[in-house]
Amino acid sequence: MASSETESKPHLKTVDVSNTEIAFAHKSNKELRRMSYLFRLMNKGWIVSTGSSLGLWLHSKGINIFNPMLKATIFKQFCGGTSLQDCQAAIDYLHVNKTLSVLDYGAEGKSTEEDFDRTMEENIKAITFASTHPSVPIISSKITSLASEELLRKFQSEGKLSGQESQEFEKVRNRLNQLCHAAKRNNMAVFIDAEETWIQDTIDTLVKDLMEKYNREKVVVYHTYQLYRKDKLSSLIADHQEAVTKGYKLGAKLVRGAYMEKERDRAKTMGYPSPIQDTKEDTDRDYNIAIKYCVDHYEQIASCNGSHNQKSVEYEAELIAERGLQRNHSHLNFCQLYGMSDFITFNLAEGGYNVAKYVPYGPVKEVVPYLIRRAKENTSVTGEMSRELSFILSEMKRRGMK
Repeated sequence: MASSETESKPHLKTVDVSNTEIAFAHKSNKELRRMSYLFRLMNKGWIVSTGSSLGLWLHSKGINIFNPMLKATIFKQFCGGTSLQDCQAAIDYLHVNKTLSVLDYGAEGKSTEEDFDRTMEENIKAITFASTHPSVPIISSKITSLASEELLRKFQSEGKLSGQESQEFEKVRNRLNQLCHAAKRNNMAVFIDAEETWIQDTIDTLVKDLMEKYNREKVVVYHTYQLYRKDKLSSLIADHQEAVTKGYKLGAKLVRGAYMEKERDRAKTMGYPSPIQDTKEDTDRDYNIAIKYCVDHYEQIASCNGSHNQKSVEYEAELIAERGLQRNHSHLNFCQLYGMSDFITFNLAEGGYNVAKYVPYGPVKEVVPYLIRRAKENTSVTGEMSRELSFILSEMKRRGMK
């Protein structure tokens, strides 16, 4: 993923991601106050819960009356812009702060062939756009923006498609191949997001085929492993072994996961064991084992530590130092979401690591589901101050702000 040259000598010390002066050096007092106000609101569970339910209902009905308010607040915090060109300011701002960008067109839950083709074209436009920006080495895509969720589910659950469905599935393969071919031609890479368990096996099959085809010389395609699932650590290891056997490099983006409540609710309703780890400690354990596995096999695995967890980020930094590896090796990468965890991102960047921000973009009406997930992630369910807010307030106090 890295766009810079590998250093001739490794650094041996780790990074202090708690330095708020570095984390918010690029923010004015006015911007810090705006952020503190927004995160204070998101810290109130009842506001987020009520607003999320209403927002999703309005979105499903195509009612966009609150979009101007969203654009001025939560959209501004978590998205790069409404179009590729609109993202230029965010890309430049990150580049000045030694941080790469991952472009992510915010389309989700599409249902027609026309929508799927339009999203593919938008992703290819993003690749062409990014190829002219050295600080944008990668884009991200969701397969459910390129294929029917029902088709993916049926392929997984039944293994047999009708003649018409088989033709549609071949169109899905073709879209993905066009996307990855464009990435390889432009010296770019693609993150393929993980999704729900009832379609993830299909996604696994599609992405492994793409990696086998495109990851021969270097990693073009990255698979995503959700370590809150009980089976994904073993999947990572098995996929690496398969890649070695077949002669290609594995691209592995590590995340904790994004659909926990939905997964547990469905398992309970349908009467099967939950695929989600029983405790947060189980997830943390598997996540850190996965980090170690990727670092230990960094020559064959290009990994991205897509975590907002301070301990997991510091753990990988320690492993890199212990093994005497270059901090900016192209197979050792970090990534956080735009508008979140600046204390991690910019301290890593200042320390010389490959780190990027995930920069979603698109019309406000397209990214409403994404924005609601971000609001929920920043909500305190215990009544305690959220991590994001605590760092913002620490920096305001350091500056003597009231």
